[in-house]
Amino acid sequence: MGMDMTFGEKLRLLREEMELNQTQLGEKLGMTQRKISYLERDRYEPSLQDIKAICVFFHVSADYLLGFSKALPYPRKFQ
Repeated sequence: MGMDMTFGEKLRLLREEMELNQTQLGEKLGMTQRKISYLERDRYEPSLQDIKAICVFFHVSADYLLGFSKALPYPRKFQ
């Protein structure tokens, strides 16, 4: 893929990697399914609290999610 992935594309990839649907991820992060959907489609700007919760849950850096780093840290520990 020639273009960099968006925040939403990365969130969807991480969610699918853990075999979670949007509702399940929302429950784990304290968000609604609708908010997860909007985040994945880049229709909603995540708050700092959203970014922190996503980083902690998926064990990734904010730099990765926001596109400052292309490196996805491995191995990651899933909860």
